[in-house]
Amino acid sequence: YAAVWAESNTRDHIYEAFRRREVYGTTGTRIQLRVFGGFDFMEDDMRSADYVARGYEKGVPMGGDLLASGHGAPQLMIHASKDPQGAHLDRIQVVKGTFKNGEISEQIYNVAWSGQRTLDGAGQLPPVGNTVNLADASYENAIGQAVLSVLWTDPDYDPNARVFYYVRVLEIPTPRYSTYASAALGKTPSTFRPAAIQERAYGSPIWVTPQ
Repeated sequence: YAAVWAESNTRDHIYEAFRRREVYGTTGTRIQLRVFGGFDFMEDDMRSADYVARGYEKGVPMGGDLLASGHGAPQLMIHASKDPQGAHLDRIQVVKGTFKNGEISEQIYNVAWSGQRTLDGAGQLPPVGNTVNLADASYENAIGQAVLSVLWTDPDYDPNARVFYYVRVLEIPTPRYSTYASAALGKTPSTFRPAAIQERAYGSPIWVTPQ
């Protein structure tokens, strides 16, 4: 699915949202994802009921451009909520791309997650678990969370590099479409492909240009 943050459900407003790149995509789930980038966000902004208004006031939405101008490390204010009829959320990740000296590198940060898990020394997060029942292609929302949010500041920001950030949100494991088919036919799922997958959403990048 493609999702668009438009002022209203009209052709003109949807077109304007595409023009400013305030969009995101999913692998088929209806996760709600909102991301703002800036330099002056506070924890109160993220927790506020009007965090969207504060996001526009103090920064730019996903798809926007930031000029560093000596402000320090960029921040991302991220809110994600589950598909109302779907699976709970496992984690939020930030994918950072850095362009410097003619080369591009990428780094993945786990920035918010469900449960009591902790990051290891390399920033890796243990799996959320798996409730998928292969016999009947079902799962339970006994793990994960319905909503995840975080105010994240880049801990490795290089003010002399061009960078971009995009957010991806992962659901807990759910049956793959072929697993649903196997259950309906009374067959054992094929071992040639994963029986469970993690649906996800991908936000449009926020671009940061050095001064």
